Amino acid sequence: MTNKDPTAPGFKQKAAHELEDFAWISLYLGFFFCALSTYSMLLLKKYEINYLNYTFSIINALIIAKIILIGEWAHLGRKGEGKPLYLAVFYKSIVFGLLVFAFHFVEEFVKRLIHGLPSGTVVHDIEINDLLGRSLVVFCAFVPLFAFRELGRVMGDHKLRSLFLKSGAVESRSVPGRAAQV
Repeated sequence: MTNKDPTAPGFKQKAAHELEDFAWISLYLGFFFCALSTYSMLLLKKYEINYLNYTFSIINALIIAKIILIGEWAHLGRKGEGKPLYLAVFYKSIVFGLLVFAFHFVEEFVKRLIHGLPSGTVVHDIEINDLLGRSLVVFCAFVPLFAFRELGRVMGDHKLRSLFLKSGAVESRSVPGRAAQV
C-alpha cells in the first residue's frame, strides 16, 4: 500500500505548471525590460549614442523569472498573504525586489572577481547607485506582476486566466436603474 494521494499532482503536472509559470513571468518581464531598453535607446540617441540591447533584457527577464520561482519555492513573502491584497502585493514586491538586489550584488561581485580585480576591492568598486536604480525598476515591474499572481492565488489561477483569456468569461450583471441589454 502507498500513502500517496491520488488527487495530488504528479511530477509531470508540477513540471508543466512550473514551466508555464516560468513562461508567463519571463514573457511579462521580457516585455517590460525590452520597453525599458527601447526607452534608454531613445534617450541615448539624443546624445548620439547608439545602443540597443534586447538580448540583455531577455536574458535578465529569464534569470529574474527563475529567481522569483526559487523564492516562491522557498516560501518567501508568504508572511504577507494573510493581509489585505494591496499589502500582500507590496510586501511580496519588496521581498522579491530585495532578493533580486542580492542576486545582482552577487553577480557584480563574481563578475569583478572573474575579471581579476583584487578581492579586497571588489565590494568597494561595485556601483551601489546602479544596483539601487536597477532594483527600483525591478520593484516597479514587480507590483503589477505580484498583483496578478496574488489575484490568481485568491481567486484561483483557472478563474483569473478565464477572465483574461476567454471571451464571455465575465457574467453580465444588470446595473440598478438600467435595463439589461439583450
